[in-house]
Parts: sequence; C-alpha cells; structure tokens
Amino acid sequence: MFDNLSDKFSSAFKNISGKGKISESNIEETLKQVRTALLEADVNFKVVKEFVSKVKEEALGEKVVKGVNPGEQFIKIMHDELAALMGEEHKELELSRPLNPILIVGLNGAGKTTFTGKLALYLKGKKKKDVLLIPADNFRPAAKDQLIKHAKNMQIDYFDSDLSMLPKDIVKAGMEEAKKLGKEVVIIDTAGRLQVDDELMGQLVDAKNELVDPEVLLVADAMTGQEAVNVAKVFHEKVGLTGAVLSKMDSDARGGAALSIRYVTNVPIRFISTGEKMKDLDPFHPDRLAKRILDMGDVVSLVEKAQEVVDEKEAEKMMKRLENKQFSINDFMKQMEQISKLGSMGSILKMIPGMGGMLRQAGDLSPAEDEMKKMKIIISSMTNKEKDNHKLLNPSRVERIAKGCGMQISDVNEFVKKFEQMQGMMINMMGMMKGGGMPNIPGMPPMPGFRQQAGAGKQKKGKKKGSFGKKFF
Repeated sequence: MFDNLSDKFSSAFKNISGKGKISESNIEETLKQVRTALLEADVNFKVVKEFVSKVKEEALGEKVVKGVNPGEQFIKIMHDELAALMGEEHKELELSRPLNPILIVGLNGAGKTTFTGKLALYLKGKKKKDVLLIPADNFRPAAKDQLIKHAKNMQIDYFDSDLSMLPKDIVKAGMEEAKKLGKEVVIIDTAGRLQVDDELMGQLVDAKNELVDPEVLLVADAMTGQEAVNVAKVFHEKVGLTGAVLSKMDSDARGGAALSIRYVTNVPIRFISTGEKMKDLDPFHPDRLAKRILDMGDVVSLVEKAQEVVDEKEAEKMMKRLENKQFSINDFMKQMEQISKLGSMGSILKMIPGMGGMLRQAGDLSPAEDEMKKMKIIISSMTNKEKDNHKLLNPSRVERIAKGCGMQISDVNEFVKKFEQMQGMMINMMGMMKGGGMPNIPGMPPMPGFRQQAGAGKQKKGKKKGSFGKKFF
C-alpha cells in the first residue's frame, strides 16, 4: 500500500528541489501533482482540496525557515499536514475501568472476526489484560466457530453464546459471565451485512445499549478505498463510533481510506491490520505512516519490533563474538530467524529512510526471500560442529550435506561463499556503522544496486548517522 502514492510524491518534489526558495510559482506544479496523486489514491476530494490548501498556506507563510533547503522544508510541511490529516498522534483505547467492553462492528468481509482475535492477543500480550471474547454474530454462524478457534489457539477465554438469541441478549449474558470470571476486557464480535441496512443498525444500537460507555470500533476494509470512508460515516451517525480499524493494509490498495476516514468522521484510527497472522496488528501512528508515505522511513517502529523479538542477552553475546572477529553459521542462522520474526524483507526495508524508492526500483523481492529459505534448508543438513566452524566443510562433507537437503553440490558451495562474504561484513559492521555507512541487513542477500548507491560506506550530506544497527545486533 502507498507505493504508487510515494512514487508520485517523489516525482512531484523534484520540481522544487534545487530552488533557492519556496515561492508560489515554483510550488504550483508540485501541488498540482500532489493533488492528482491524492485523487488517484482514492482520497476524498474535499480532503484533497483542504490538504493542498493547507500545504500551500504553510509553504508560503511565515513559518518557512529561511536558509533551509526548500525541497526538505516542503517535505517537512507535507509530513506535518499528512500526520495532522490522519490524527497527529496515536489514541490508546480507554481501558482503565474494572471491566471494559469493546464492540466490534462493520460490514461482512471487512475482517471483524479476525481483528477481534488479533485485538485480544494484542491486549493480552502487550497490555497484560485478562480478556473474554463474545461471539455475537448470529447472522453468520461460522464466525462463532472461527472466533472460538482463535481463542483456543491463543489460550484466551471465550463465551459460548447461543446464536438463537438476539445480539443484545447475547451481549447481556456474556457481560454477566465476564463479571463472574473477573475479566478486565470483553471484546464482542457482532454481525455484518453486505451493505448497511436498518435491521443491522438497530441490532447494533440495542447491543451497545447493554454496555456502559463501550469502545465501538469499526473494522473498515482498506481495499475498498473511498467506500470504506462512506461506510464509516454511516456507522458513526447511526451507532456512534469511538475508533476505526483499517484491515488489509498489506494489500495493494491505494490508501485513500487511511488518508480520509479520520477527516470525514472525526473518529481516530486506532489500529491497522498488516497481515493474516494473529500477531499482525499495529497501533496506528499517523506521524509514522506519513513518514513511510514520504519515504522517510519508520525507524521507531522498526526498533520497537526489534525489541520484541531480540533477546538482549543473545545480542550481547553476539556483540562480544563480533568484537573477537567470530561469526559462525549458527550466528548467521540466528540472525535470519530474528529477521523473519520482524516481517517480510520488503516491509522491513520500507522502514529504513530512503529505501522505499530503491525497493520499487528493485522490483520483486521474492527471489531473495526464496534464497533465504534455501539457505535455511542447507544449514539444517549440517552438524553442529560444521555450523560452528565452516572450515570443516571439505568435499566429502559438502557432498553429504547436498544429498541430505536434496540440492546440488554447487548450491552448498555457493552458500559457503555467500556466508563468508556475510561473515566479513558482520565482523566489519561496527566500523562501518561508526563511519555512517549503511550495510545490508544481516541475514538478507544484498539489495540489487544497493552497494553502488551506498558507496564505500560514505554518508550523504545532511543524513543523520543511524544507531539502530548498534542496538539491534
């Protein structure tokens, strides 16, 4: 998502780069392209009109800092206005009471049941809340089975609701059960329809009236673009939303919903669903998404993800080994495992400033990801001694490994060659980082064209030195 919009913005900014100052004449063409890019991304036309007007006002106003590169200043203004458009800051759920109900609403196919499970796992794992799930979708019985399956897999309690009852009665019975069990949070999955109708809205209002000051979250399908905004507006008018959730944000949708829904409804976007797994749920941070759209990266989110998966003690051991110029295939395997926990190669690299455009030029990353899988298969056929010391890999051992993993001898030899290159890079990494260079991410094959663009570890003027690599490895 947003790849096309990012491309269009990058092209638009070229009109103002290299100018001596920001003026109405030299930003007119840039704003025209920005307007077109937003409309093509299915952003609400009223939102586009006001957004472009605000950017122009800020760019030509007194707030522009004299002496600052006009291109960078313009991008900063764009970032601030994009963030403001989407809500400026993340809004946490209100969960301070002894029992906190959360009502999940939306149309069929938006991903309500999946989000209900994801939210339960998020609140249990990251917020340490005792959660009860209530299936209240009596329109699609399979939704109950799906939610119960999620609950069992995540070891979260659920209410075995009677779907012959009305939603309001299911909610009432479920809340009574939650009180008996001493639960802190109750998440209620409700019915949807293919389109908004009076019967659905009436049932949702009745169910909401059984709850005391609930959070009411609308799950909107990001792939539906402008239609998601219209749906949000109707649900807010009829039921009264406290937040919205964008599902399928990992799709190739154009992004209009994310940029419009908060402006049109004045309801904050609370979460974005970024994949099919239960862990693929992220709090929505408008400023961070604005950075990604403008190819400024999102190092904060990357560091947060790294902190969740990296074992600090293991990281310290790794650092000591590197200081002693030691890096084995076992170490390499651990790096690949940590990287895979962070997400796909593309999603990680997009969080690094300036990498978005390079990724779009590189194209499909699946061959590189397939190469990583191939490496793991080869490593799995090695003995522990071979993993600790690859110098033991003589021709007979290489032949045995090739037979064991079902590959050619040449494949194993090629892996050893690549590992030795990675080993040299890892041992020299600290020196490269101190010098401001940006090495390829450990565990990943080099990005096409990256070495040439990055140069010999030289840092471009005006770029801040990164400390992420030092913390992560």
